[in-house]
Amino acid sequence: MERAAGQGADRGTDGYHVRVMSLADLDMAMGWARAEGWNPGIHDAGAFHAVDPQGFLVGVLDDRPVASLSVVRYPGNFGFLGLYIVRPEMRGRGFGWRLWQAGLRHLAGCTVGLDGVVAQQENYRKSGFVLAHRNIRFGGPAPAGVVESALVDARNVPFDRLMALDAALFPAPRPGFLANWLALPGTTALAAVGDGAVRGFGVIRPSQSGFKIGPLYAPDRAVARDLVLALGQAAGEGPLVLDVPETNGAAVRLAEELGLVPQFETARMYLGQAPAVDTARLFGITSFELG
Repeated sequence: MERAAGQGADRGTDGYHVRVMSLADLDMAMGWARAEGWNPGIHDAGAFHAVDPQGFLVGVLDDRPVASLSVVRYPGNFGFLGLYIVRPEMRGRGFGWRLWQAGLRHLAGCTVGLDGVVAQQENYRKSGFVLAHRNIRFGGPAPAGVVESALVDARNVPFDRLMALDAALFPAPRPGFLANWLALPGTTALAAVGDGAVRGFGVIRPSQSGFKIGPLYAPDRAVARDLVLALGQAAGEGPLVLDVPETNGAAVRLAEELGLVPQFETARMYLGQAPAVDTARLFGITSFELG
């Protein structure tokens, strides 16, 4: 997602430069994301940073951080852009645009994805990004119901089987990220296993407000429903958030049937050839920051 100035003139930037974030900088940027109402996971920063420590940039004005951007490179020449934030009092001065340019240089040669607020689509088109689909953030109280699928702790499933499903539904292999994601404090991960294969998989983690589910993979709406119910029960009291690709009609209907309501939308866009992703089995994306 993003919240920054448009692609205007680079003016008033004396004393401004871009550098790689430290982990402390990333914690700060996640705080900015919380202030924007994006409700990131409480412990996301460590798992994010480990994917590509050089892929988090901060714009600094006279030693004061004023803008952030994540531009993570995955294997296979795929990158993802997020955390595009300029401090409110610093917008309209070109700081975001200089940071954006530096970020795209880091991702040179990659197909690049992003999840941006719908209002910024035109700015992204000017940089060559093309709309693939919209995502809808659904949220609300944890739904109640009977879980009918046989679900197991995903951390007891052979990791290569989890990776096989993730690799089929994400544009690049990310074993290191997935291993760290499963190990985040307060996280519950469940899998639906049948005939020796992982049919469905979901992770829930604590966020600033309640809990966030992502990813959520399932062969059909019934398995996805059971995963949402079981994950909500495991997490405990508090609202749930689920980010659903609009192209998966079954996922949208499921969220509505569970009493979750739309909170906002993002636009999934790609620079370069859009990867082929089977969104029919993608009931919830992992994050708006890293895809």
